[in-house]
Order: sequence, then structure tokens, then C-alpha cells
Amino acid sequence: MADPALIPGPLPSWIAGQRWFANTVGDALEVESTLPLTADGAVRTLFVRDRTPGAAAVYQVPVALDADGSLRDGPRTDEFVRVLLAVLFAGAVAEGDAGVGAEGVPIGWSGPPPALRAARVLSGEQSNTSIIVDAERADGSPVGLMVKVFRALHDGENPDVVLQSAIAAAGSDRVPATYAALVGSWPDPAAPGGTARGHLAVAQEFLPDTRDAWRVALDAARTGEDFSDRARDLGAATAEVHRVLATALPTAEADEVARAAALGSMRSRAEQAAALVPSIDAAGGAVLATLEAGLAGPWPPLQRIHGDYHLGQVLLVPDRGWVLLDFEGEPLRPMAERTAPDLALRDVAGMLRSFDYVAGTLAQEGGDADAARSWADQARAAFLAGYEAELGASLAPHAALLAALELDKALYECVYEARNRPAWLPIPELAVLRLLEAVA
Repeated sequence: MADPALIPGPLPSWIAGQRWFANTVGDALEVESTLPLTADGAVRTLFVRDRTPGAAAVYQVPVALDADGSLRDGPRTDEFVRVLLAVLFAGAVAEGDAGVGAEGVPIGWSGPPPALRAARVLSGEQSNTSIIVDAERADGSPVGLMVKVFRALHDGENPDVVLQSAIAAAGSDRVPATYAALVGSWPDPAAPGGTARGHLAVAQEFLPDTRDAWRVALDAARTGEDFSDRARDLGAATAEVHRVLATALPTAEADEVARAAALGSMRSRAEQAAALVPSIDAAGGAVLATLEAGLAGPWPPLQRIHGDYHLGQVLLVPDRGWVLLDFEGEPLRPMAERTAPDLALRDVAGMLRSFDYVAGTLAQEGGDADAARSWADQARAAFLAGYEAELGASLAPHAALLAALELDKALYECVYEARNRPAWLPIPELAVLRLLEAVA
């Protein structure tokens, strides 16, 4: 059996075939700098720059070097995982080429670094590489870790680290505990002083024996099971996290600059959708009117949010309830946008769209479309009720804004489906038409 960790052939060719690589070809890839994590350099991180016009990016490629000179994908080797744990949890410092370095930062962990028992890479991820680690504390007790290695790097703090650690530090168990992070620096002509600085990896609590909310909801919808109680609890969990974020991190009032930027972004998505979907093109006037009316009304204060919220970003944990994951935001958006305060209602709109996708999936499978639609409507209403109850305030004053945000999300989905999964286009397309009819 082939070694899954072995990097066959030239490194650029291998990188071009990885799911976390955003480009389609590796012709312009170049190893720009190296960060040794061991004294002999056998375990190291490569900072690889893609110089393709329009797709420029920097990627982190950890590798382990065999005695025969073969390169192996670091996260799939015990050598790399063992070294990474030591650096993360001991607060160690690694130094490489000029302007390149890394430092482990313990956050919610005390005591010696955990000892590695076993590790495996989580399959199916696209933008990062997560390693499930079975480890042992100094007293011999077991501890499960989820170590996430960020592949596409950005100057600035990664919100997945900042937000989840802030929520956990506030005493909320609605997110996995954050144990440690790895902060690094690498050359970047566009960064201040020519050096970028940001998160390279994070170690968090691993939650075994769980199911993501998408699977839980889809199974319930398939069997006609009432999902109202769970949807209400999910709404309450979402509001709790939003309240914690608004308390723990800075907020901002929505000024005219923020409103203009939001409207410009929405208009751009509407134009893209209209160019691809005839029915949306025909309803262009109503689309713009709904977006403009929503943004013209009252706005709540802007705050840090999840940024890419849907059922797949939530776990159902036994004896704990709903736990939210992956606060990184949309990975392809610039880091400055992902870390800026935004509308918490954007997360609410994302989850409403996710319930709609459950109904659409059942229809795609040949199920009862009317029953699926009724199930989704009940789940959506229960989610909003739970959110309002936990928030202690009605969303009615912001109904037009929420409708605009949901419409904007549906337009984004139309563009994505038209370009990538045309058979799924009816799900967001019908949602756009329903939203326009509801506000007419």
C-alpha cells in the first residue's frame, strides 16, 4: 500500500493537487522561506508563494524529511505532530530564514505538553488540515485534541483562534476549548515592514461521538421528525455566542461608510446572479429594492461574528448540546474583512438559508417537497424564537435588514450553484423568489 504521507514527484505538482490549494495549477509556486522545527531541520515548515496573477497567495507546507531525502506531508507523520505539540504547548520559539519564525502560545493549557499517542488527519477539509490527536497529560490521563494547521496564510490574527478562545475564556461551553496556538512570521512585501505575522496552527478540544447539525437536521427532515425544540436550542446557542462576542471584543456603530460598503457588495452579488440566472435578471428591480430597503432601516451595533455560519459548522455534543465551530469566516475573503465588526444578523441569515437547503436536498432526493418546505419553515421559526428569547429582544425592528441579508446570501448561492452545481440552482433560485414575494 502506498504511503499516504509520501510526497511523490516535484513539490509544486503535489501542492497543485491538494484540496487546500486555491489555484488550479502550480506553475508559479516557489518555496520562499523555510522554518526548521527541529535542530537538524528534518521537520520543517515551508512557506510557499503562488505568484500567479490574480491568485497570489502564501501557503504553509509542513514536511518531514526521511533519511533517504524523501519528503513527507508533515501532518500525516508522527514526527511532525510530536514536534508541533511540543512547540505549541511549551511556548517554544523556532527561527528560520531572515524574517521567519514561530512561537507557541499556551492559551487554556497548564502543565507540560501532552505526549502523543496516535494521530490521524481528518478527511474532507478544503481550506486547512486538521489532525485528530490522542494524547496523554503528564499525570497519564488521556486528552483528545484537534490541531488545525492553517494552509493559506494571511497577515493578521486568525479569527478562528481569537473568537473561539475569547468565547471559551468568558466561560461559555458553546465552543471547543482552545489550548494553544502557533504564531509565525514570514516575508511579505505587502505587509508593514515587509514581514507578515499571523497564526499558523491552533490546538483545540476534540469532541468525540458527535454529529454535525446538518446530518442531525437532514435525518430529522427525512423521517418527518419535529425539529422545533432542537432548532430553538440552536437559536439560543447562537444568541449566547453573539452576546459573548459583543461583550468580550470591540463593537462599532454602523456609519454611512459601513452601510455604503454593504450595499455595494450586495449590488455586486445581485449583478452576478442576474447575469447567470434569467429569473433573477427579470426580478432585478425588486431585488435591488429589497436590498436597499433593508439597509436603509435601523442597524444594531456591529460586532465580531462567525462569518460562515450554517448547519455544518455546529456539532451536537452529548450532555452539552450545540457547540459552534470554525470561526475563521469565509476563507477566500481577505483577513481584514473577516476580522472587521459585522452584523450578527448575517449569521442568523446564514442559518436560515441552511435550513432551506435541508428542504431543498430532500426535494432533490425525490422526497415530498411540500412536507420538506413545511419542516424547514417550522425549523426556521423555532430558530428565530430561540434566538430572540436568549437575546431578550425582538428582531422585528430589523426584519427588513434580516430579509436583505438572507436575500444577499441566496444570491451568493445562486452564483455558486450556477457555476459549480447547476442541478442545485433551484434551491437558492426559488428562495430568492419566495423572499421577494414575502416582502412585496
